Amino acid sequence: MKRLFALTLIIFIMLCSTAWAQKLVLMLDWFPNVDHTPIYVAQQSGYFTEQGIEVEILAPSETSDALKLAAAGQVDLAVSYEPQTIMAADAGLMVKTVSPLVVKPLATLMFLNKSIKSPADLSGTKIGYTVPGSEDLLLKGFADINGITDYTPVNVGFTILPALVSKQVSAVMGPYKTYETVTFAQQGADARFFELEKYGIPEYEELIFTAGSAILEKKEKAIRGFVLAIHKALADIQNDPDKALAIYLDALPEVDKETETKAFALTAPNFAAPGQTSDPGKWQAFIDFALKYGLIKNRINPQDVIHNWDAK
Repeated sequence: MKRLFALTLIIFIMLCSTAWAQKLVLMLDWFPNVDHTPIYVAQQSGYFTEQGIEVEILAPSETSDALKLAAAGQVDLAVSYEPQTIMAADAGLMVKTVSPLVVKPLATLMFLNKSIKSPADLSGTKIGYTVPGSEDLLLKGFADINGITDYTPVNVGFTILPALVSKQVSAVMGPYKTYETVTFAQQGADARFFELEKYGIPEYEELIFTAGSAILEKKEKAIRGFVLAIHKALADIQNDPDKALAIYLDALPEVDKETETKAFALTAPNFAAPGQTSDPGKWQAFIDFALKYGLIKNRINPQDVIHNWDAK
């Protein structure tokens, strides 16, 4: 009888916790991939539930959708990029980053042509970019710094390899050194690239979690719970990366395991540390660069786009 009562009580508590959980809608920056491993580890390990939240994960149709929808309050959280978030703030969108996800640049200027030895070798060519509103502007700054002249920017979206193989473009701004290098190799192509931070672009946080200012004010407790759950997942990745990868692959059985496993090995060292917050000094350095090279028009205070949890 006591066992039956205890079991009934446990089921009741579980049902109540589910019923009382506050729902958050998270939109990814792209289709699910190993960059998002901490999200799926937190979900599959019950860390969101522990924080009293239920997280619905959505994939966007375009990479710029997530930030726009977060700013408009149509999703609660978005995986976005530091450069894009700074540019959005410059355009008047009310968004804030609540936590970093990948703290080092992964994007590169990628190419196949072995004769390209320096960025200036791309002068007079067509250069692709992946994400309008961020990578095209990064390309402009990169070109100005590195003496690339008379180039034509072309939006190739994520048809990166076909655009390079067909010689539609000579290089593409935006492909990740942790992902496209793997997928290119699997298709017999040798990806070469210039790492942006080694060619004059200040180091920035590649992926961050952002929220619209109004939603953040309204659901601050739930969003803080989300951040704490992610920090717990990041600790799991740090302590047992193989187990974390297995959890991710189990959550997404449709992904290519070989690709994701190789990409994870390259990506994992770039995840934020547990408890790590965005660095205002690094954000300021990128803001100064963005202002100097015309990526933004107005001077922005990093504290206006980084949510300060310590002040709460």
